[in-house]
Amino acid sequence: MKMLSRLPLFLMMTGLGSLAMLLPAAYALAIEEFHDARSFFYSAVLGVVFTLLVGLALDNRAHNRSALRQLVALAAGFVLLPLLFTVPFHEAVRTTSFVSAYFEMVSSFTTTGATLFDAGRLSGPEHLWRAQVGWMGGLLMWIAASAILAPLALGGFEVTASGEPGQAVAVGASNTGPSDPMHRLARSTEMLFPVYLGLTLALTVMLLVAGDPPLVALSHAMSVMSTSGISPLAEQGTAPSGLAGEMILFIFMFFALSRLTFSADTRQVRGLLNDPEFRLGVIIVVAVPLLLFVRHWAAAFDIGEEQDWTAGLRALWGGLFTALSFLSTTGFVSGDWDTAQDWSGLSTPGIILMGLALVGGGVATTAGGVKLLRVYALYLNGAREIERLVHPNSVGRAGPLGRRVRREGAFIAWVFFMFFALTLAAMTLILGLYNIDFERATTLTIATLSNTGPLIEMGPARRIDLLGYAWDLKLILCAAMVLGRLELLAIIVMISPDVWRE
Repeated sequence: MKMLSRLPLFLMMTGLGSLAMLLPAAYALAIEEFHDARSFFYSAVLGVVFTLLVGLALDNRAHNRSALRQLVALAAGFVLLPLLFTVPFHEAVRTTSFVSAYFEMVSSFTTTGATLFDAGRLSGPEHLWRAQVGWMGGLLMWIAASAILAPLALGGFEVTASGEPGQAVAVGASNTGPSDPMHRLARSTEMLFPVYLGLTLALTVMLLVAGDPPLVALSHAMSVMSTSGISPLAEQGTAPSGLAGEMILFIFMFFALSRLTFSADTRQVRGLLNDPEFRLGVIIVVAVPLLLFVRHWAAAFDIGEEQDWTAGLRALWGGLFTALSFLSTTGFVSGDWDTAQDWSGLSTPGIILMGLALVGGGVATTAGGVKLLRVYALYLNGAREIERLVHPNSVGRAGPLGRRVRREGAFIAWVFFMFFALTLAAMTLILGLYNIDFERATTLTIATLSNTGPLIEMGPARRIDLLGYAWDLKLILCAAMVLGRLELLAIIVMISPDVWRE
Protein backbone atom coordinates (compact mmCIF):
# COMPACT_ATOMS: atom_id res chain seq x y z
CA MET A 1 0.00 0.00 0.00
CA LYS A 2 2.91 2.31 0.74
CA MET A 3 4.21 1.77 -2.78
CA LEU A 4 0.82 2.59 -4.28
CA SER A 5 0.56 5.74 -2.17
CA ARG A 6 3.59 7.13 -4.00
CA LEU A 7 1.82 6.88 -7.36
CA PRO A 8 -0.46 9.60 -8.77
CA LEU A 9 -4.15 8.92 -8.26
CA PHE A 10 -4.79 8.92 -12.00
CA LEU A 11 -2.09 6.30 -12.56
CA MET A 12 -3.57 4.09 -9.84
CA MET A 13 -6.95 4.27 -11.55
CA THR A 14 -5.30 3.40 -14.87
CA GLY A 15 -3.67 0.30 -13.43
CA LEU A 16 -6.83 -0.92 -11.70
CA GLY A 17 -8.89 -0.27 -14.85
CA SER A 18 -6.42 -2.32 -16.88
CA LEU A 19 -6.59 -5.23 -14.44
CA ALA A 20 -10.40 -5.10 -14.60
CA MET A 21 -10.23 -6.08 -18.29
CA LEU A 22 -9.22 -9.57 -17.25
CA LEU A 23 -12.76 -10.41 -16.10
CA PRO A 24 -14.47 -9.99 -19.51
CA ALA A 25 -11.43 -11.67 -21.09
CA ALA A 26 -11.91 -14.71 -18.86
CA TYR A 27 -15.65 -14.76 -19.54
CA ALA A 28 -15.08 -14.51 -23.30
CA LEU A 29 -12.60 -17.38 -23.11
CA ALA A 30 -15.07 -19.49 -21.15
CA ILE A 31 -17.80 -19.09 -23.77
CA GLU A 32 -15.26 -19.42 -26.63
CA GLU A 33 -15.55 -15.84 -27.89
CA PHE A 34 -11.85 -15.85 -28.73
CA HIS A 35 -11.71 -12.49 -30.52
CA ASP A 36 -13.24 -10.75 -27.51
CA ALA A 37 -10.91 -12.64 -25.19
CA ARG A 38 -7.84 -11.51 -27.12
CA SER A 39 -9.09 -7.91 -27.31
CA PHE A 40 -9.57 -7.57 -23.55
CA PHE A 41 -6.53 -9.63 -22.52
CA TYR A 42 -4.03 -7.81 -24.76
CA SER A 43 -5.44 -4.44 -23.69
CA ALA A 44 -5.09 -5.47 -20.03
CA VAL A 45 -1.46 -6.47 -20.54
CA LEU A 46 -0.59 -3.25 -22.36
CA GLY A 47 -2.36 -1.15 -19.72
CA VAL A 48 -0.59 -2.86 -16.82
CA VAL A 49 2.82 -2.60 -18.49
CA PHE A 50 2.24 1.09 -19.22
CA THR A 51 1.23 1.70 -15.61
CA LEU A 52 4.30 -0.09 -14.27
CA LEU A 53 6.69 1.79 -16.53
CA VAL A 54 5.23 5.21 -15.75
CA GLY A 55 5.02 4.28 -12.06
CA LEU A 56 8.72 3.41 -11.96
CA ALA A 57 9.57 6.69 -13.66
CA LEU A 58 7.55 8.71 -11.13
CA ASP A 59 8.39 6.64 -8.04
CA ASN A 60 10.70 9.24 -6.47
CA ARG A 61 8.30 12.16 -6.81
CA ALA A 62 5.69 13.42 -4.39
CA HIS A 63 2.06 13.06 -5.47
CA ASN A 64 -1.47 13.43 -4.09
CA ARG A 65 -0.37 16.36 -1.92
CA SER A 66 -3.82 17.92 -1.57
CA ALA A 67 -7.49 17.19 -2.03
CA LEU A 68 -7.60 19.79 -4.80
CA ARG A 69 -5.00 17.88 -6.79
CA GLN A 70 -6.96 14.69 -6.24
CA LEU A 71 -10.08 16.47 -7.52
CA VAL A 72 -8.22 17.36 -10.72
CA ALA A 73 -7.10 13.72 -11.02
CA LEU A 74 -10.71 12.62 -10.56
CA ALA A 75 -11.87 14.90 -13.36
CA ALA A 76 -9.05 13.68 -15.60
CA GLY A 77 -10.14 10.13 -14.84
CA PHE A 78 -13.68 10.70 -16.09
CA VAL A 79 -12.34 12.24 -19.32
CA LEU A 80 -9.26 10.11 -20.10
CA LEU A 81 -9.88 6.71 -18.51
CA PRO A 82 -12.77 6.02 -20.94
CA LEU A 83 -10.14 6.24 -23.69
CA LEU A 84 -8.39 3.28 -22.08
CA PHE A 85 -11.68 1.42 -21.69
CA THR A 86 -12.59 2.17 -25.30
CA VAL A 87 -9.60 0.33 -26.78
CA PRO A 88 -10.74 -3.26 -26.03
CA PHE A 89 -14.42 -2.41 -26.55
CA HIS A 90 -13.78 -0.86 -29.98
CA GLU A 91 -11.56 -3.77 -30.99
CA ALA A 92 -14.13 -6.31 -29.78
CA VAL A 93 -17.16 -4.73 -31.49
CA ARG A 94 -15.24 -4.10 -34.76
CA THR A 95 -18.25 -2.50 -36.53
CA THR A 96 -18.29 0.91 -34.86
CA SER A 97 -16.24 4.09 -34.82
CA PHE A 98 -13.84 4.96 -32.02
CA VAL A 99 -15.90 8.03 -31.10
CA SER A 100 -19.04 5.94 -30.71
CA ALA A 101 -17.17 3.45 -28.55
CA TYR A 102 -15.74 6.33 -26.50
CA PHE A 103 -19.26 7.72 -26.01
CA GLU A 104 -20.35 4.31 -24.75
CA MET A 105 -17.50 4.14 -22.23
CA VAL A 106 -18.02 7.72 -20.98
CA SER A 107 -21.71 6.96 -20.59
CA SER A 108 -20.90 3.82 -18.60
CA PHE A 109 -18.13 5.29 -16.44
CA THR A 110 -20.19 8.34 -15.46
CA THR A 111 -23.04 5.91 -14.58
CA THR A 112 -25.26 7.58 -17.20
CA GLY A 113 -26.11 4.40 -19.06
CA ALA A 114 -27.04 5.92 -22.42
CA THR A 115 -26.21 3.50 -25.22
CA LEU A 116 -25.74 3.65 -28.97
CA PHE A 117 -26.06 -0.08 -29.56
CA ASP A 118 -28.98 -2.47 -29.72
CA ALA A 119 -28.70 -5.29 -27.20
CA GLY A 120 -28.40 -7.93 -29.92
CA ARG A 121 -25.43 -6.21 -31.52
CA LEU A 122 -23.10 -6.76 -28.56
CA SER A 123 -21.73 -10.05 -27.27
CA GLY A 124 -21.90 -11.22 -23.66
CA PRO A 125 -18.35 -10.04 -22.75
CA GLU A 126 -19.05 -6.64 -24.29
CA HIS A 127 -22.25 -6.30 -22.25
CA LEU A 128 -20.33 -7.37 -19.15
CA TRP A 129 -17.64 -4.76 -19.83
CA ARG A 130 -20.22 -1.99 -20.11
CA ALA A 131 -21.81 -2.97 -16.80
CA GLN A 132 -18.40 -3.41 -15.17
CA VAL A 133 -17.20 0.03 -16.27
CA GLY A 134 -20.38 1.53 -14.84
CA TRP A 135 -19.82 -0.40 -11.61
CA MET A 136 -16.27 0.93 -11.35
CA GLY A 137 -17.50 4.47 -11.95
CA GLY A 138 -20.02 4.08 -9.13
CA LEU A 139 -17.34 2.73 -6.77
CA LEU A 140 -15.08 5.64 -7.67
CA MET A 141 -17.81 8.12 -6.73
CA TRP A 142 -18.52 6.32 -3.44
CA ILE A 143 -14.87 6.61 -2.46
CA ALA A 144 -14.28 10.08 -3.89
CA ALA A 145 -17.32 11.46 -2.07
CA SER A 146 -15.84 10.89 1.39
CA ALA A 147 -12.15 11.16 0.49
CA ILE A 148 -12.16 14.10 -1.94
CA LEU A 149 -15.50 15.91 -2.20
CA ALA A 150 -16.41 16.00 1.51
CA PRO A 151 -13.13 17.68 2.64
CA LEU A 152 -13.60 20.28 -0.11
CA ALA A 153 -17.30 20.87 0.70
CA LEU A 154 -18.43 19.82 -2.78
CA GLY A 155 -20.89 17.35 -4.27
CA GLY A 156 -23.73 18.39 -1.94
CA PHE A 157 -21.61 18.56 1.22
CA GLU A 158 -21.46 22.35 0.87
CA VAL A 159 -25.05 22.50 2.19
CA THR A 160 -24.03 21.33 5.67
CA ALA A 161 -20.31 22.25 5.70
CA SER A 162 -19.03 25.07 7.88
CA GLY A 163 -16.99 26.70 5.10
CA GLU A 164 -17.15 27.68 1.47
CA PRO A 165 -16.92 25.19 -1.44
CA GLY A 166 -13.33 24.30 -2.25
CA GLN A 167 -12.05 24.74 1.30
CA ALA A 168 -10.82 21.87 3.45
CA VAL A 169 -13.43 21.92 6.21
CA ALA A 170 -15.35 19.56 8.44
CA VAL A 171 -18.73 18.44 7.18
CA GLY A 172 -21.73 18.60 9.48
CA ALA A 173 -20.69 17.93 13.02
CA SER A 174 -17.95 15.41 12.30
CA ASN A 175 -14.43 15.74 11.04
CA THR A 176 -13.45 13.90 7.90
CA GLY A 177 -10.35 12.45 9.48
CA PRO A 178 -6.61 12.91 9.04
CA SER A 179 -5.47 15.77 6.85
CA ASP A 180 -3.23 13.58 4.67
CA PRO A 181 -5.23 13.15 1.42
CA MET A 182 -3.70 9.78 0.57
CA HIS A 183 -4.38 8.39 4.03
CA ARG A 184 -7.98 9.57 3.78
CA LEU A 185 -8.32 7.96 0.33
CA ALA A 186 -6.89 4.66 1.56
CA ARG A 187 -9.14 4.62 4.62
CA SER A 188 -12.25 5.33 2.55
CA THR A 189 -11.34 2.57 0.11
CA GLU A 190 -10.78 0.03 2.90
CA MET A 191 -14.12 0.93 4.45
CA LEU A 192 -16.35 1.22 1.38
CA PHE A 193 -15.01 -1.29 -1.15
CA PRO A 194 -16.00 -4.40 0.88
CA VAL A 195 -19.49 -2.97 1.40
CA TYR A 196 -19.92 -2.11 -2.29
CA LEU A 197 -18.62 -5.49 -3.44
CA GLY A 198 -20.61 -7.41 -0.83
CA LEU A 199 -23.88 -5.71 -1.73
CA THR A 200 -23.27 -6.37 -5.43
CA LEU A 201 -22.58 -10.06 -4.84
CA ALA A 202 -25.59 -10.40 -2.54
CA LEU A 203 -27.86 -8.80 -5.14
CA THR A 204 -26.41 -11.04 -7.86
CA VAL A 205 -27.12 -14.19 -5.84
CA MET A 206 -30.68 -13.05 -5.12
CA LEU A 207 -31.35 -12.43 -8.82
CA LEU A 208 -29.88 -15.82 -9.70
CA VAL A 209 -32.23 -17.47 -7.23
CA ALA A 210 -35.13 -15.48 -8.71
CA GLY A 211 -34.40 -16.96 -12.13
CA ASP A 212 -32.10 -14.57 -14.01
CA PRO A 213 -29.21 -16.00 -16.09
CA PRO A 214 -25.73 -15.25 -14.65
CA LEU A 215 -24.89 -12.45 -17.11
CA VAL A 216 -28.23 -10.71 -16.58
CA ALA A 217 -28.06 -11.09 -12.79
CA LEU A 218 -24.52 -9.74 -12.53
CA SER A 219 -25.13 -6.89 -14.99
CA HIS A 220 -28.32 -5.77 -13.25
CA ALA A 221 -26.67 -6.02 -9.83
CA MET A 222 -23.76 -3.86 -10.98
CA SER A 223 -26.12 -1.43 -12.68
CA VAL A 224 -28.37 -0.96 -9.64
CA MET A 225 -25.47 -0.47 -7.21
CA SER A 226 -23.86 2.06 -9.56
CA THR A 227 -27.22 3.52 -10.75
CA SER A 228 -25.99 3.16 -14.35
CA GLY A 229 -29.11 1.42 -15.68
CA ILE A 230 -27.07 -0.81 -18.02
CA SER A 231 -28.71 -4.07 -19.10
CA PRO A 232 -27.83 -6.81 -21.61
CA LEU A 233 -31.54 -7.14 -22.37
CA ALA A 234 -33.39 -5.15 -24.99
CA GLU A 235 -35.88 -4.18 -22.26
CA GLN A 236 -35.12 -4.54 -18.57
CA GLY A 237 -38.76 -5.34 -17.82
CA THR A 238 -38.41 -8.61 -19.76
CA ALA A 239 -35.95 -10.16 -17.27
CA PRO A 240 -36.68 -13.84 -16.53
CA SER A 241 -36.86 -13.10 -12.79
CA GLY A 242 -40.05 -11.12 -13.42
CA LEU A 243 -41.86 -9.48 -10.52
CA ALA A 244 -39.66 -11.16 -7.89
CA GLY A 245 -36.54 -9.75 -9.53
CA GLU A 246 -38.05 -6.26 -9.65
CA MET A 247 -38.87 -6.40 -5.94
CA ILE A 248 -35.29 -7.35 -5.15
CA LEU A 249 -33.93 -4.51 -7.30
CA PHE A 250 -36.43 -2.13 -5.70
CA ILE A 251 -35.01 -2.78 -2.22
CA PHE A 252 -31.41 -2.22 -3.32
CA MET A 253 -32.26 1.05 -5.09
CA PHE A 254 -32.82 2.65 -1.70
CA PHE A 255 -29.04 2.71 -1.24
CA ALA A 256 -29.01 5.63 -3.69
CA LEU A 257 -31.30 7.79 -1.55
CA SER A 258 -28.94 8.36 1.37
CA ARG A 259 -25.36 7.59 2.26
CA LEU A 260 -26.56 6.57 5.72
CA THR A 261 -27.93 3.36 4.17
CA PHE A 262 -24.36 2.06 3.88
CA SER A 263 -22.02 4.43 5.75
CA ALA A 264 -22.00 7.01 8.52
CA ASP A 265 -18.60 8.54 7.81
CA THR A 266 -19.72 11.97 6.64
CA ARG A 267 -22.76 13.08 8.68
CA GLN A 268 -23.98 12.53 12.19
CA VAL A 269 -27.71 11.81 12.00
CA ARG A 270 -29.50 9.72 14.61
CA GLY A 271 -30.85 6.86 12.55
CA LEU A 272 -31.78 6.45 8.91
CA LEU A 273 -35.41 7.42 9.53
CA ASN A 274 -34.24 10.79 10.86
CA ASP A 275 -32.20 11.49 7.74
CA PRO A 276 -33.97 14.25 5.76
CA GLU A 277 -32.68 12.94 2.43
CA PHE A 278 -34.07 9.46 2.96
CA ARG A 279 -37.41 10.73 4.26
CA LEU A 280 -37.82 13.16 1.37
CA GLY A 281 -36.91 10.43 -1.13
CA VAL A 282 -39.48 8.03 0.35
CA ILE A 283 -42.16 10.75 0.25
CA ILE A 284 -41.46 11.40 -3.44
CA VAL A 285 -41.39 7.68 -4.30
CA VAL A 286 -44.77 7.16 -2.61
CA ALA A 287 -46.51 10.38 -3.65
CA VAL A 288 -45.75 10.36 -7.39
CA PRO A 289 -47.01 6.80 -8.11
CA LEU A 290 -50.12 7.38 -5.98
CA LEU A 291 -51.00 10.51 -7.95
CA LEU A 292 -50.45 8.62 -11.20
CA PHE A 293 -52.56 5.73 -9.91
CA VAL A 294 -55.47 8.06 -9.04
CA ARG A 295 -55.22 9.64 -12.49
CA HIS A 296 -55.33 6.27 -14.26
CA TRP A 297 -58.06 4.97 -11.96
CA ALA A 298 -60.27 7.96 -12.75
CA ALA A 299 -59.71 7.41 -16.46
CA ALA A 300 -60.52 3.69 -16.07
CA PHE A 301 -64.14 4.62 -15.27
CA ASP A 302 -64.55 5.94 -18.80
CA ILE A 303 -63.70 2.57 -20.33
CA GLY A 304 -65.33 0.40 -17.66
CA GLU A 305 -62.12 -1.10 -16.25
CA GLU A 306 -62.24 0.45 -12.78
CA GLN A 307 -63.02 -2.91 -11.13
CA ASP A 308 -59.98 -4.67 -12.60
CA TRP A 309 -58.00 -4.47 -9.36
CA THR A 310 -55.32 -6.86 -10.60
CA ALA A 311 -54.40 -4.46 -13.39
CA GLY A 312 -54.68 -1.55 -10.97
CA LEU A 313 -52.29 -3.06 -8.43
CA ARG A 314 -49.80 -4.00 -11.13
CA ALA A 315 -50.03 -0.47 -12.49
CA LEU A 316 -49.34 0.88 -8.98
CA TRP A 317 -46.30 -1.38 -8.62
CA GLY A 318 -45.01 -0.32 -12.02
CA GLY A 319 -45.25 3.29 -10.92
CA LEU A 320 -43.49 2.64 -7.58
CA PHE A 321 -40.59 0.75 -9.16
CA THR A 322 -40.09 3.18 -12.04
CA ALA A 323 -40.38 6.25 -9.81
CA LEU A 324 -37.67 5.01 -7.44
CA SER A 325 -35.55 3.90 -10.38
CA PHE A 326 -35.57 7.34 -12.01
CA LEU A 327 -35.28 9.21 -8.71
CA SER A 328 -32.11 7.21 -8.04
CA THR A 329 -31.10 7.96 -11.68
CA THR A 330 -30.85 4.24 -12.42
CA GLY A 331 -33.43 4.35 -15.20
CA PHE A 332 -34.75 0.79 -15.11
CA VAL A 333 -38.41 0.51 -16.16
CA SER A 334 -40.82 -1.96 -14.62
CA GLY A 335 -42.43 -4.60 -16.79
CA ASP A 336 -45.75 -3.28 -15.46
CA TRP A 337 -45.08 0.33 -16.44
CA ASP A 338 -47.26 -0.04 -19.53
CA THR A 339 -49.98 -1.83 -17.56
CA ALA A 340 -51.33 1.52 -16.37
CA GLN A 341 -51.76 2.67 -19.97
CA ASP A 342 -53.51 -0.56 -20.91
CA TRP A 343 -55.75 -0.24 -17.84
CA SER A 344 -56.86 3.36 -18.32
CA GLY A 345 -56.02 4.18 -21.91
CA LEU A 346 -53.84 7.12 -20.78
CA SER A 347 -50.11 7.39 -21.32
CA THR A 348 -47.75 8.68 -18.64
CA PRO A 349 -45.99 11.93 -19.64
CA GLY A 350 -42.22 11.55 -19.89
CA ILE A 351 -41.77 14.91 -18.17
CA ILE A 352 -42.62 13.20 -14.85
CA LEU A 353 -39.61 10.93 -15.26
CA MET A 354 -37.49 13.94 -16.22
CA GLY A 355 -38.52 15.70 -13.02
CA LEU A 356 -37.61 12.67 -10.91
CA ALA A 357 -34.22 12.38 -12.59
CA LEU A 358 -33.54 16.09 -12.07
CA VAL A 359 -34.16 15.78 -8.32
CA GLY A 360 -31.82 12.79 -8.13
CA GLY A 361 -30.68 10.79 -5.13
CA GLY A 362 -28.66 11.37 -2.00
CA VAL A 363 -25.39 13.17 -1.43
CA ALA A 364 -22.28 10.95 -1.63
CA THR A 365 -24.13 8.15 -3.39
CA THR A 366 -23.81 6.97 -6.98
CA ALA A 367 -26.99 8.84 -7.96
CA GLY A 368 -26.90 11.93 -10.15
CA GLY A 369 -29.27 14.90 -10.31
CA VAL A 370 -29.26 17.98 -8.12
CA LYS A 371 -29.46 15.83 -4.93
CA LEU A 372 -32.19 15.49 -2.31
CA LEU A 373 -30.25 17.42 0.34
CA ARG A 374 -30.23 20.57 -1.78
CA VAL A 375 -33.98 20.25 -2.37
CA TYR A 376 -34.49 19.79 1.36
CA ALA A 377 -32.39 22.88 2.15
CA LEU A 378 -34.52 25.01 -0.16
CA TYR A 379 -37.67 23.56 1.38
CA LEU A 380 -36.48 24.47 4.89
CA ASN A 381 -35.61 27.97 3.81
CA GLY A 382 -38.98 28.45 2.10
CA ALA A 383 -40.90 27.06 5.08
CA ARG A 384 -39.01 29.37 7.44
CA GLU A 385 -39.69 32.43 5.26
CA ILE A 386 -43.42 31.60 5.17
CA GLU A 387 -43.40 31.15 8.94
CA ARG A 388 -41.82 34.57 9.39
CA LEU A 389 -44.57 36.14 7.31
CA VAL A 390 -47.03 34.97 9.98
CA HIS A 391 -44.74 35.43 13.02
CA PRO A 392 -42.02 37.99 12.10
CA ASN A 393 -40.30 37.76 15.51
CA SER A 394 -40.33 33.97 15.82
CA VAL A 395 -37.18 31.96 16.53
CA GLY A 396 -36.22 28.92 14.49
CA ARG A 397 -36.45 25.65 16.39
CA ALA A 398 -33.52 23.81 14.79
CA GLY A 399 -30.00 23.61 16.20
CA PRO A 400 -26.80 25.11 14.73
CA LEU A 401 -26.69 22.59 11.87
CA GLY A 402 -30.34 23.26 11.02
CA ARG A 403 -29.71 27.01 10.99
CA ARG A 404 -26.73 26.46 8.71
CA VAL A 405 -28.89 24.44 6.28
CA ARG A 406 -31.68 27.06 6.32
CA ARG A 407 -29.37 30.01 5.74
CA GLU A 408 -25.93 29.44 4.18
CA GLY A 409 -26.88 25.96 3.01
CA ALA A 410 -30.02 27.17 1.27
CA PHE A 411 -28.06 30.02 -0.33
CA ILE A 412 -25.39 27.74 -1.80
CA ALA A 413 -28.10 25.27 -2.87
CA TRP A 414 -29.86 28.10 -4.70
CA VAL A 415 -26.57 29.08 -6.35
CA PHE A 416 -26.15 25.50 -7.50
CA PHE A 417 -29.69 25.45 -8.90
CA MET A 418 -28.94 28.62 -10.86
CA PHE A 419 -25.74 27.13 -12.24
CA PHE A 420 -27.60 23.96 -13.16
CA ALA A 421 -30.41 25.89 -14.86
CA LEU A 422 -27.94 27.99 -16.85
CA THR A 423 -26.03 24.89 -17.88
CA LEU A 424 -29.27 23.21 -18.91
CA ALA A 425 -30.30 26.22 -20.99
CA ALA A 426 -26.86 26.55 -22.61
CA MET A 427 -26.75 22.85 -23.46
CA THR A 428 -30.24 22.97 -24.95
CA LEU A 429 -29.22 25.92 -27.14
CA ILE A 430 -26.09 24.11 -28.30
CA LEU A 431 -28.11 21.07 -29.29
CA GLY A 432 -30.54 23.39 -31.07
CA LEU A 433 -27.66 24.52 -33.30
CA TYR A 434 -27.52 20.93 -34.57
CA ASN A 435 -31.17 21.16 -35.71
CA ILE A 436 -32.45 19.07 -32.81
CA ASP A 437 -35.99 20.06 -31.86
CA PHE A 438 -36.76 21.45 -28.40
CA GLU A 439 -38.29 18.28 -26.95
CA ARG A 440 -35.37 16.07 -27.89
CA ALA A 441 -32.79 18.71 -26.95
CA THR A 442 -34.34 19.10 -23.51
CA THR A 443 -34.50 15.34 -23.01
CA LEU A 444 -30.86 14.86 -24.03
CA THR A 445 -29.76 17.71 -21.78
CA ILE A 446 -31.59 16.44 -18.70
CA ALA A 447 -30.52 12.85 -19.36
CA THR A 448 -26.83 13.72 -19.63
CA LEU A 449 -26.63 16.32 -16.85
CA SER A 450 -28.54 14.10 -14.42
CA ASN A 451 -26.66 10.95 -15.55
CA THR A 452 -29.90 9.13 -16.39
CA GLY A 453 -29.28 7.68 -19.84
CA PRO A 454 -32.45 5.52 -20.10
CA LEU A 455 -34.41 8.78 -20.00
CA ILE A 456 -33.44 9.22 -23.67
CA GLU A 457 -35.68 6.25 -24.52
CA MET A 458 -38.50 7.02 -22.07
CA GLY A 459 -38.70 10.83 -22.09
CA PRO A 460 -39.59 12.04 -25.60
CA ALA A 461 -42.64 11.06 -27.60
CA ARG A 462 -40.46 10.38 -30.65
CA ARG A 463 -37.41 8.13 -30.61
CA ILE A 464 -33.93 9.69 -30.47
CA ASP A 465 -31.35 8.08 -32.77
CA LEU A 466 -28.07 8.71 -30.94
CA LEU A 467 -26.08 6.52 -33.32
CA GLY A 468 -26.94 8.76 -36.25
CA TYR A 469 -25.59 11.92 -34.65
CA ALA A 470 -22.32 13.50 -35.82
CA TRP A 471 -19.10 12.69 -33.99
CA ASP A 472 -18.71 16.22 -32.59
CA LEU A 473 -22.24 16.14 -31.15
CA LYS A 474 -21.44 12.85 -29.41
CA LEU A 475 -18.38 14.49 -27.83
CA ILE A 476 -20.55 17.38 -26.63
CA LEU A 477 -22.89 14.89 -24.98
CA CYS A 478 -19.84 13.22 -23.40
CA ALA A 479 -18.79 16.58 -21.95
CA ALA A 480 -22.30 17.06 -20.54
CA MET A 481 -22.19 13.63 -18.87
CA VAL A 482 -18.83 14.39 -17.23
CA LEU A 483 -20.09 17.80 -16.14
CA GLY A 484 -23.20 16.22 -14.64
CA ARG A 485 -21.10 13.67 -12.77
CA LEU A 486 -18.61 16.18 -11.32
CA GLU A 487 -21.00 19.17 -11.06
CA LEU A 488 -20.21 22.74 -12.09
CA LEU A 489 -19.15 23.83 -8.59
CA ALA A 490 -16.32 21.29 -8.69
CA ILE A 491 -15.26 22.54 -12.12
CA ILE A 492 -15.15 26.12 -10.82
CA VAL A 493 -13.04 25.03 -7.84
CA MET A 494 -10.63 23.18 -10.15
CA ILE A 495 -9.89 26.28 -12.21
CA SER A 496 -9.12 28.22 -9.05
CA PRO A 497 -5.55 29.63 -8.97
CA ASP A 498 -4.99 27.87 -5.62
CA VAL A 499 -4.79 24.53 -7.43
CA TRP A 500 -1.93 25.62 -9.64
CA ARG A 501 0.06 27.39 -6.91
CA GLU A 502 0.85 24.09 -5.18
